[in-house]
Amino acid sequence: MSNSIIWFRRDLRLADNPALIAAAAGGDVTPLFVLDPLFLSRSGAPRLAFLFRNLRALNESMGGALVVRSGDPVLVVAQVASEVAAKCVYIGKDFAPYGQRRDSAVGEALDRVGVVLVSKGSPYAVDPGTVRKADGTPYAVFTPFSKVWIATGWEAPQLAPLVRWRGAPEVASEKIPEDPILTAELPESGELAAAKMWSRFRDTALDAYRDNRNSPGVAGTSMLSPHLRFGVVHPRQLLADLGDSPSHATFRSELGWRDFYADVLFNQPRTAWQNLQTKMDKITLDTDANAIKLFAAWCAGRTGYPIVDAGIRQMLATGWMHNRVRMIVASFLVKDLHLPWQWGARFFMQHLVDGDIASNNHGWQWTAGTGTDASPYFRIFNPTSQGEKFDRDGVYIRLWVSELRDAPAHSIHAPWLADSGRGTASLFGNYTAPIVDHAVERAESLARYKLVSSKQSLSLYDTDA
Repeated sequence: MSNSIIWFRRDLRLADNPALIAAAAGGDVTPLFVLDPLFLSRSGAPRLAFLFRNLRALNESMGGALVVRSGDPVLVVAQVASEVAAKCVYIGKDFAPYGQRRDSAVGEALDRVGVVLVSKGSPYAVDPGTVRKADGTPYAVFTPFSKVWIATGWEAPQLAPLVRWRGAPEVASEKIPEDPILTAELPESGELAAAKMWSRFRDTALDAYRDNRNSPGVAGTSMLSPHLRFGVVHPRQLLADLGDSPSHATFRSELGWRDFYADVLFNQPRTAWQNLQTKMDKITLDTDANAIKLFAAWCAGRTGYPIVDAGIRQMLATGWMHNRVRMIVASFLVKDLHLPWQWGARFFMQHLVDGDIASNNHGWQWTAGTGTDASPYFRIFNPTSQGEKFDRDGVYIRLWVSELRDAPAHSIHAPWLADSGRGTASLFGNYTAPIVDHAVERAESLARYKLVSSKQSLSLYDTDA
């Protein structure tokens, strides 16, 4: 029996943690978390606060044994391994570009001091790079990917192992940082809280998921994405509870999208911030002073389009945004304002608790028409009709746009059309007038796309969704 280290990253839980199970089988275990300056500098306050709260919950679940150190993981992990005379350091595999580079460098540093870096498990049901076509190449479209993904399958979740911790206070540890100043109200943290959230959703809302998931005014989604982001819960634990009903199949598919986007990024790391479809590099985008002004209005939730503003304000207030609304908000930035999708993706990463480079940025590319969408740029979300379709009575809008709280249902999705008897004056003078005309900007987007892809027949696909 010997000492080992479990280096926690995106797996902040004890149950169903293959790296921890492997470490516990070998002897005493030192639990380590490294506060990487690069991650700290790139994360907004909501994501950092949620991380710190989950670290506190994890530490409590192991009786205060968690060892926290700050610095470059390449130096810190090897240093802790020397301090505790560890023979192995166990990790869950990281498939993101930075994570792969970091782990390779850490492995080399450990090798120089005679310590082995062992990878067990990952944040995904099926590891990126596993699902392949018959010719061995990766899938570029979700539907065929998902069929093979389901056929590949995943292991059943495992219980938390019995562990002999050898950590703090015997091993020197820093304090988990205090939460940064927040304006957002975050979800409850910790493995137990995630399990309760899933149980409540599974027992009360899962069977209606297919019907309700696109309605932001209804509690129709699990809202577990922040917990999945940090591995407080693993997708295997959710998949194990699913049956074959249409709603269960739809929920399973949504977890498949998470694995799909991770697979796309793994196979094409450049797509973190570059267009997957390189032909779209030629499309004209606006970046001048007026574009910056429009972007500021979008970031503040003051576009004059209620469903867009509600989404931004929800994110600023809670660190989370409903998925349907994310698509509407993203489409508005790219198709109505003609701004680079990267601007919006960075803003989301700063404010979303569940900010994940693969899901966030490829979700943006899907909507922007630069990514994996099979019928891309000419799908343009109409923010008014989307609001009418998915928030018919304005429940979601009233919750997040206080200026429209008392607006009648017939006016709430296009308040600028309401007439107060003063000609074009709005009934809701304290609500922002639309910063652009959707019909005009939609035509402009299609014209710009036509210049990039003149061989495409827009008449077959042109939709104002």
